[in-house]
Amino acid sequence: MEEDNKYMSKLSPSVDYWAGTYLVVIAVLSVLGNAAVLLTSALRPTHLKAPELLTVNLAVTDIGMALSMYPLSIASFFNHAWIGGNSSCLYYGLMGMIFSTASIMTLAVMGLVRYLVTGNPPKTGNKFQRRTITMVISVIWLYSGLWAVFPLLGWGGYGPEPFGVACSVDWASYQDSLSRSTFIMSLSILCTFIPCLVILFSYFGIAWKLHKAYQAIQSSDFNCGHIERKVTLMAVLISSGFIVAWSPYVVLSFWSMFHTKGKDSLAPVVSLLPCLFAKGSTAYNPFIYYIFRRTFRRELRQLQVLICCSEQPDSPSCGETGEEGRQFVKHCVFWLEVKGTS
Repeated sequence: MEEDNKYMSKLSPSVDYWAGTYLVVIAVLSVLGNAAVLLTSALRPTHLKAPELLTVNLAVTDIGMALSMYPLSIASFFNHAWIGGNSSCLYYGLMGMIFSTASIMTLAVMGLVRYLVTGNPPKTGNKFQRRTITMVISVIWLYSGLWAVFPLLGWGGYGPEPFGVACSVDWASYQDSLSRSTFIMSLSILCTFIPCLVILFSYFGIAWKLHKAYQAIQSSDFNCGHIERKVTLMAVLISSGFIVAWSPYVVLSFWSMFHTKGKDSLAPVVSLLPCLFAKGSTAYNPFIYYIFRRTFRRELRQLQVLICCSEQPDSPSCGETGEEGRQFVKHCVFWLEVKGTS
């Protein structure tokens, strides 16, 4: 009875309904937007620069979270109770730990890479090989998976959120045992504070580099400097968006570590809002790419033409894509044929 009660929603049915509806919208935007990023990247694998692999990895973490977690959470909100009990709670916490840790570590590496390449001439500056970035991405996933498995091995634990219709690290058990407290503090330092400090250091360093470069800039380098600033601004928005989205949840989690019972405990709806806000972080990155990356906008238009032409080959738009567009369509058709025969 006690186990069933902890997985019952502490929210009113109307709040559950609106929270579920909100997550449906976020899930659709996350899947469509990040699928577009992954598809346009998959159709030009040889043209991807090494640092762009980190952008692809970030899209994988976002769409992975949307596909593996949001359906269960949406169904539970509409059910007014968590579905699946302890087993699904462990699964949900595991997926959340893997993808959220991979996201913040990817953002930290993106910041360092941008710091190292910013301000260096394209031909003589620091360059990263695809193999190096691929190895770093592999380490990120191993690191994330290791932290996700620790609670299953007895160090730390997963449990329901205060509002009852989601699961995460059991922050409220911080004072229950040495195992729980050491896990939560280690996780906070190694998977939250240090990556955030790396991100802040990287972009403050980039700002200083650009300031010094601007003072000594020559007219012949203006275009290169403009592109560099634009790419850096895009990376700053992505990283700051993630931090802003997750900061309320981090504050709430630390509050719940020391205020689990009595008059200091928060109302369930107050604990719900930071969780919903954090989940919105998986949806907005594709919009930032669309605004700041002209190539992404062009590839989306060409992808639309490809879909249109595959359904209606005689459509006039198929002949009005321009030479570059026609070459892109030919490449896409060839790629699809290869995938279909493999």
